[in-house]
Amino acid sequence: MTRGNIHKHDDCNYLQSGRTMAGKRVLLAGAGDLCRRAAHLLLAQGDEVWGLRRHPPVHDTSGIRWLAGDLTQKLDLPLTGITHIIYAPTPTANHGTPTAGRHSAISSRPDEAAYRAVFLHGLQNLLGILDRQTLQRFLFISSSAVYGAQGDVWVDETTPPNPSNFNGQVLLEAEQWLAAQLPNAICFRLAGLYGPGRLTLLERLKQGHAAVPRHSVHWANRFHIDDAARAAVHLLELKQPEACYIGADNYPHRIDELYDALAAMLNVDPPPAAPPSDKPGNKRLNNARLRTSGFEPAWPDAIEGYRALIDGAR
Repeated sequence: MTRGNIHKHDDCNYLQSGRTMAGKRVLLAGAGDLCRRAAHLLLAQGDEVWGLRRHPPVHDTSGIRWLAGDLTQKLDLPLTGITHIIYAPTPTANHGTPTAGRHSAISSRPDEAAYRAVFLHGLQNLLGILDRQTLQRFLFISSSAVYGAQGDVWVDETTPPNPSNFNGQVLLEAEQWLAAQLPNAICFRLAGLYGPGRLTLLERLKQGHAAVPRHSVHWANRFHIDDAARAAVHLLELKQPEACYIGADNYPHRIDELYDALAAMLNVDPPPAAPPSDKPGNKRLNNARLRTSGFEPAWPDAIEGYRALIDGAR
């Protein structure tokens, strides 16, 4: 059955009834791009999918059953019978401090308060209303930012986290809090996502606004958004999962080599040299654990993935 945005009392009555279709009853907490792609896969195999967003779409034919709610506020949604959760909210500049958003030039990007609001307070609010007796799997979408820079080394799930920026620090704190509450939860630490609708890098290269470190080794780790969605569904269904997985493709690239390859595909000049970045990225992510679990990326090499995006836009 296809449903669009539905009234809150109808949602609650349906959830409280305990009725469900065959398969899983999945809640997408923060139903953005990744979750909506995962929802398409889940619905295709007969699972029931609920999406929780502050502002659900008014007209939607995806088959997702929508609930309106702000994770950063106390929730009044009796989520009875939920069996699986993907937790993937998006922090925004108006989450956190009351003054956020007043100065757009400064606060257009989420700050630490915004991260804490959705990844810590949001987790606490959601777990406070969940029926844990029916919950079989909780997948927390995290980031490789929890590792920090690490130096020019390979990083896997056994590497001790060492976040150097507030986003990685808050995500690690949220991971640890969740593990204490739900020992069987999974943390999925994603590399930089790219794919349809995520073309900022290509636009910057075309406009000549990109620069890249060339005087020291700096690695780019990428994961196609469709592979990230497929991997999320895969992890929901593993019988004996590990507590943590890295989500990345098979081939990290030196960032200057990646940018130069993309510039050549776009028929534009290579980007100029920039000072070494202080952002955490000087590491290579090893996805062996995810692949050993039975998952293989459809786009194992970001250069080929970007090539398909560029060819598709012509």
